[in-house]
Amino acid sequence: MSQPNQDAVARESMEYDVVVVGAGPGGLATAIRLKQLATEAGREISVCVLEKGSEPGAHILSGAIIDPKALTELFPDWKERGAPLKQAVSEDEFLFLDESGAKATPHWLLPECFHNHGNYIVSLGAVVRWLSQQAEAAGVEIFAGFAAAEVLYDEAGAVKGVATGDMGIGKDGQPTDQYQPGMELHAKYTIFAEGSRGQLGRQLIAKYKLDAGKDPQSYGIGIKELWQADPAKHQPGLVVHTAGWPLDSDTYGGSFLYHADDGKITVGFVVGLDYKNPWLSPFNEFQRFKTHPAIRKHLEGGTRIGYGARAITAGGLLSLPKLVFPGGALVGCEAGTLNASRIKGSHAAIKTGMLAAEAAFAALGEGRQRDELGAYPLAFENSWLHAELLQSK
Repeated sequence: MSQPNQDAVARESMEYDVVVVGAGPGGLATAIRLKQLATEAGREISVCVLEKGSEPGAHILSGAIIDPKALTELFPDWKERGAPLKQAVSEDEFLFLDESGAKATPHWLLPECFHNHGNYIVSLGAVVRWLSQQAEAAGVEIFAGFAAAEVLYDEAGAVKGVATGDMGIGKDGQPTDQYQPGMELHAKYTIFAEGSRGQLGRQLIAKYKLDAGKDPQSYGIGIKELWQADPAKHQPGLVVHTAGWPLDSDTYGGSFLYHADDGKITVGFVVGLDYKNPWLSPFNEFQRFKTHPAIRKHLEGGTRIGYGARAITAGGLLSLPKLVFPGGALVGCEAGTLNASRIKGSHAAIKTGMLAAEAAFAALGEGRQRDELGAYPLAFENSWLHAELLQSK
């Protein structure tokens, strides 16, 4: 059977006002805010979200603390809508560990970034699934199981959309008889919300030199496990952070342990990827960390039910690239808006998604397309999020 020629097969295309790449908190907030604005103005706007996972939330590691500030701006009635923010933080602990002991920091000495009063311990996967339901109810089209594999450019060099990956490619890189070309999604504006070190985001930063004049970006790896705790040891709402052992004083990192609802505990370990010891294994250090008496006591008698790891963009405000380019914008961890000192990024992703949506909606109303959304970085600089990141830099 003859094999199809990739170059000879034309890709089908679909047209939207806005295409969003990534159905995480930032991407879904972008899509939802666009639809909210369209409803308020009595206008129609077509919005599509591409998600590489089998469903929104499939690639989100469960277990996080979320500051509800941005979510409250997006949905003031999120409680009535049934948002899965159920377990409020009840207590904060910060421990400095050595090999066998732990010294607790008095609460009055804790920096503000470690005060979590008013925040919630959540399954971020559940929050994302809930956001996707709100988006679809608003008329957003979500295509799950399709990864954006290529940025598309128009004749002027502006981003005109993305293409999904080809299917039916053999191990030799050649098309098989099941070959199907990817789909092109064209848009007046394309918003990239792939998360930390997104494949297409890195390409855009390089092509448009968005990081010119900025500090080099820095990264960490966060390894996380979800445990079903021994009921006798579960303390709903307890938040524990640690520094020190098993890392030496020259290696950036620390840990977190959250007692969530339903008897679950999330435990995680972060290591900066600039560590100097070539023999250091972040995974093995995490496993050693769990044997410390101050940590072991939370987990003994429990069962690990999930695990994973994620890159973390930790450079902060001075490493943020330019957020816009002809035809689109970067939001959330794609840009690097995580607040490393607070170990929180979901509220930043939601807020930047909303700001990008507001800029795109205004531009569409003026009949513009594929230019720079200059109102977005300006709004960001005047936002509470910028002030928060400025304080932590």
